[in-house]
Amino acid sequence: MEIRPAEAGDLAAITEIYNHAVRTTTAIWNECVVDVANRAKWLEEHRKADLPVLVGIDEAGLVNGYATFGPWRAWDGYRYTVEHSVYVHPAKQRRGVGRILMETLMQRAQQKGYHVMMAGIESGNEGSIRLHEQLGFQKVGQCRQVGYKFGRWLDLTFMQRILGE
Repeated sequence: MEIRPAEAGDLAAITEIYNHAVRTTTAIWNECVVDVANRAKWLEEHRKADLPVLVGIDEAGLVNGYATFGPWRAWDGYRYTVEHSVYVHPAKQRRGVGRILMETLMQRAQQKGYHVMMAGIESGNEGSIRLHEQLGFQKVGQCRQVGYKFGRWLDLTFMQRILGE
């Protein structure tokens, strides 16, 4: 799988992956789907902020998933900490796509001088928690019932990895 920066031609696939997660999972706590124009603005905002948006491309040239990171919190003291997002096409899940995207994303963060990468994961998402543990993330806290989706309260598990370790 090739990992490269997202391009305008990837936006339809990114939008599809994002909307699938909105409609069917608790990986994203948004409840409204978006259109390609929304994702184009999102991509442009990331570019202006010098934040990566990476896509994983398979041998057929299809987007298997995407990954990005951004500021964890807005205050100056957190400037060396980022929070990431990784989403994989439903037909490509559990095939190593998320792992490869995450490994590349962590390398990019470290190259840019970031010290810590945070993950906010719905506490029932055992697959994501397990993947993060395999990648060296540690659980650092849980917030109970801070989210609501699909008619139920959701808990949020925070995990972190100190980059370079």
